[in-house]
Parts: sequence; C-alpha cells; structure tokens
Amino acid sequence: MRNHLFCAALAATTALAMPSLADTADGDALNAMAWDEVVELARGGEVNFFLWGGSDGINRYVSEYIGGILADEYDITLNRVGLSDTSEAVNLVLGEKEAGVTDAGAVDMIWINGENFRTMKQGGLAYCGYTDLLPNNAYVNWENPSIANDFGVPVDGCEVPWSTAQFAFAYDTARFDDPPRSIPVLLDWIKANPGQFTYPALPDFNGAVFVRHVFYHAAGGVENLLGPFDQAVYDEVAAKTWDILNDIEPYLWREGATYPNSIVTLQQLYANQEVDLIFDYEPATVGVNIENGTYPPTTQGYALTDGTIGNTNYTIIPFNSPNKAAALVLQNLLLSPAAQAQKALPDVWGAQPAIDITRLPEDDAALFASIERHPNVVDPEELAAVALPELQASWTAAIEQGWIENVGSN
Repeated sequence: MRNHLFCAALAATTALAMPSLADTADGDALNAMAWDEVVELARGGEVNFFLWGGSDGINRYVSEYIGGILADEYDITLNRVGLSDTSEAVNLVLGEKEAGVTDAGAVDMIWINGENFRTMKQGGLAYCGYTDLLPNNAYVNWENPSIANDFGVPVDGCEVPWSTAQFAFAYDTARFDDPPRSIPVLLDWIKANPGQFTYPALPDFNGAVFVRHVFYHAAGGVENLLGPFDQAVYDEVAAKTWDILNDIEPYLWREGATYPNSIVTLQQLYANQEVDLIFDYEPATVGVNIENGTYPPTTQGYALTDGTIGNTNYTIIPFNSPNKAAALVLQNLLLSPAAQAQKALPDVWGAQPAIDITRLPEDDAALFASIERHPNVVDPEELAAVALPELQASWTAAIEQGWIENVGSN
C-alpha cells in the first residue's frame, strides 16, 4: 500500500513531470552526445528521484547533499519522492507504458535492484545503453560479476551501481554475552528466548533477506540454489523453509501474531528493548543509530559464521523519463568519488561504495582512507570473508510470494 509521503509526492511530481523545452532529447539522441552537451541540456531543469524513504539519514543525504550540489553547480532541482516499496515506482512506470505515456512519465530515476530491475528490463521499461557516456563510469569495475549482474540478471547498460551492502546482525552487549552466530543456532535461540526476536513482514527487503538466509539453510547451502530457477528444487526447499518459519512463529515477538511492517519498526522494537536482536542490509546503521541516540551505545554488530548475503544496489532511468539529461547528471554525481565518500561517512549513511577505489586518483582515494569506521560496526573485512551471493531474481520473487502465502497469511 502506498504511504502518504508517496501519494503526496506523486501528486507534486506528476504536476512537474512535463518536460522542459531544454530536456526533450530521446535516449538515442542523448547517447550520441558529448557529456558537455548533456550537461548543458540538463541545466535549469529538474529530476524526480523515487527511492525508499524509510531512513532519515539517507533522505537528508539525497535531498540536502546531492540536491544541493545539483542546484548549485547545475541549476537542477531534485525532487525526492519517498516510497515504502520500490515496486510502487516500477508499477507506476508499467502503468504509464500500458497507457501509452512514452515521453512524459512521472519518474526520472529509481533506486532499485533484484526482481524490480528484472521487471523493468524484461518489460522494456528501462533506458539503456548510456553508461559509457557518464565520466564517472570509469570508476566502476564492470568486470566484477556482482556489479555486472543484478541478482543474476545482466545489467547490460540499463542501470548504474550506487552502493554495495551486506546483511549483518547486532545485539546489546549489556544484556547478554553470546549472540547466535549462525542460522541453525539462531533458530534454536529463538525457541529458548521466546518473544525476543522477530523480522519484518515481506515484502520489506530486510525481512525478505532474512527469509532467504533460512531458505539457504533449508537447502543445505546456497550452492544448491545457484543458477536459473528450478521449480522442483524450489518446491522441496520451500516446504522445509515454511515448516521452519511456522515452527518458530509462536516464539517470535507477540507470539508471531503480527510482524513489524518495516525495518524502521523493527529498529524501534530493538531500541525499546522489546526484542534482543536487530539486523540490517546496511551494517553501518548500527553506528548511525548509536550516534543519533536510537540504539544503546553497547550495541555491537557482528557477522554470521555461516555467512550473510551481500549485493549491489543501483539507480535506473525509465524509458519514458522526460528529464533524461538531468537524470544522467544525477547518476554521474552519485558515482563521483566525493559523493561516494560522503555517503560512506558513518554519521551520514555508512554505505559501502559502488566504485572501485583502486581506480581513483590518489587524492580521491585518500577520501576513503581517511574514513574511520564506527567501532561498534562489524568490520567489513569480517563480513566480506563470509559473503553469500544473491539468487537470481526469479528465485527471490518466488520465495517472497511463497512466504506471503504460507507464513504471513497464517
């Protein structure tokens, strides 16, 4: 269900969506231009950026830091549109295509990955073939399979990486000493500590990744799930997964009668000491929430010994964006060393960069070398040593729908 922020912002951006006379070039024309020509075409325009709106820190970074640079250096107005779920923006673009809106859509850019990217690419909803046009694309290592493939779907010049992320847990060291450090141990811990654990209801992306960890466990390891979707394998592993999740449900917070509706709600439950464990796709959230007073200072992040899932997230420009030139300028800015370093600061966002630091000039690389990790955030090298891959988007979509039908509806 669309939140009030999305509905209000959609009304505003729909009114703003008509292209300016200076920014009506189609994708093919833009792809043939020099970068300086793209920038001049974009100057004085606007860009409607649709993204998950559940983090105040991310919202400030986008609206104030990125929006400020766009305004000051390019005279471009950034309209940030907050979403509760990325599929809201994808469905908006899909509906516009079905209605024949080919050059005056409401959406200029979406923060995206996984099944939502697959939907846009397969549905012809993405503007593609432009990534080499971006000067800062030189800092992206497209030879890295985890960058070149989004949940197993080749990017093929249809989106640009923004950050990398990896799932991690955290607990309060003042409340207990030895947290569960693997999925099997966690499942036992949940039963031994009734009411002290829960996870967000799917389709929340943090809830979905927790469920995928249980799915990997039920499959005997992610190596048994890699490759194209296999219905027979899915049916067997899914049955085991739903049994596991339904078995622990009575031991969850509120006896599993309800699930948090978002990661933000789960964070508040942890802050209120209603649950003992917290997790997040973005490990640096621990440091951010300690510094802003949400989490107790004794919160400590940690990795699982049997691994946690990591991935890359991206930005995408819809095929019918009326402000493609401005969107390209925004994408190039998001890839810049300065913007990526600002995003990596622990008191801003703490997000791991999508660019390859080894490709940067010495002065730019020094920006990252000077960043001090919050001491309570799990060491990225510890996480990287146990990183697990994402499944292809067809798997993740089936798992999400299967949870909704077999666990969430119970």
